[in-house]
Amino acid sequence: MTDLADQVVLKIREVLGSGNKSLHQPVFSGNEIDYVSSCIKSTYVSSVGEFVGRFESELAKYTNAKYAIAVVNGTAALHIALKLIGVTRGDEVLVPALSFVATANAVSYLGATPHFVDCEESTLGIDPCALREWLDNIGEKCAEGVMNRLTGKRIGAIVPMHTFGHPCKMDEIMAIAHDYSLPVVEDAAESLGSLYYGKHTGTLGKVGILSFNGNKILTTGGGGALLTNDRELAIHARHLTTTAKCNHPWSYVHDEIGYNYRMPNINAALGCAQLEQLQKFLLFKRSLAEKYERVFTGTQGIKLFREPVGCRSNYWLQTLLLEDEYSGQQDALLEKTNYLGIMTRPAWTPLHKLQIYEEAPKAPLNIVESLSRRIINIPSGVDLK
Repeated sequence: MTDLADQVVLKIREVLGSGNKSLHQPVFSGNEIDYVSSCIKSTYVSSVGEFVGRFESELAKYTNAKYAIAVVNGTAALHIALKLIGVTRGDEVLVPALSFVATANAVSYLGATPHFVDCEESTLGIDPCALREWLDNIGEKCAEGVMNRLTGKRIGAIVPMHTFGHPCKMDEIMAIAHDYSLPVVEDAAESLGSLYYGKHTGTLGKVGILSFNGNKILTTGGGGALLTNDRELAIHARHLTTTAKCNHPWSYVHDEIGYNYRMPNINAALGCAQLEQLQKFLLFKRSLAEKYERVFTGTQGIKLFREPVGCRSNYWLQTLLLEDEYSGQQDALLEKTNYLGIMTRPAWTPLHKLQIYEEAPKAPLNIVESLSRRIINIPSGVDLK
């Protein structure tokens, strides 16, 4: 076992004490039981009921989005968002190579292809300088939009993802999108509660998405949402995610191919109770980040990743970043911490390294490959003492 691994164990225990520590698990300390029980008693446990509308309204108010549409999970939300902004079969969509596989899978659901771009160390999100340089090299503007001159395919959108809850450089990305007339769908699955220069993530592009999976800062069990300020897009999103059923008191008429993606009322009941506690959860996570920062400051070979300039991160997953020369110790550190009951994990396998996407188009990905060897997520849940 390495000296660095021993130091990491000691410092995590200095903050959290001894015993097993999970990476991130939900906490139900509010009105969850009362609201779910009320939902059950009403018998409206599926996609119709008071809690769905209430959850959407409160979510829109919290994020300062005009509209929120609750769905079954974040992947479904991203699938619909991409469809709504015009991504079609044969298109390419620019996505970060450092992301959960759902970001790329949602593109594939539409018969499109993820086109992987590099990230930067200061935000862990898309590197706008590298993105602009890449588009200048391979992009060709034409009547249909922007074509990838290497593949002959249309580039349909950009999907920035706010990694571990830390906002990426949206101003620069939006400027690139404007110059190339590309719509932006924000993958804010991990960043509920995160602000980019005072604006909530997921509200800066044409449409954004959130996830409420069991390991997120707020959970509905399974669940997600679309955020938008576009009224027509919101109406269409709600229609598509409700099997595209036309409004009628008894007839079943569907005017396009829709999806059974609406969030069930019983999940929304859980979400309403969780949303009431979100500010408390955020304060705890910020306090935990500050404690980790104190114990890891000055540790040779490793540092705690802190929120980017101008941002207020939700610190969904607390993240250690190994220095380059210590990247070879990542496996030993992961092995020792997990063996001792301290759950840690690396970042996801870079998407271009997965067999299912190894033939997908990609920009040079040097920083993503470096980060994947150096990132370690450490216990982050609001249940930690």
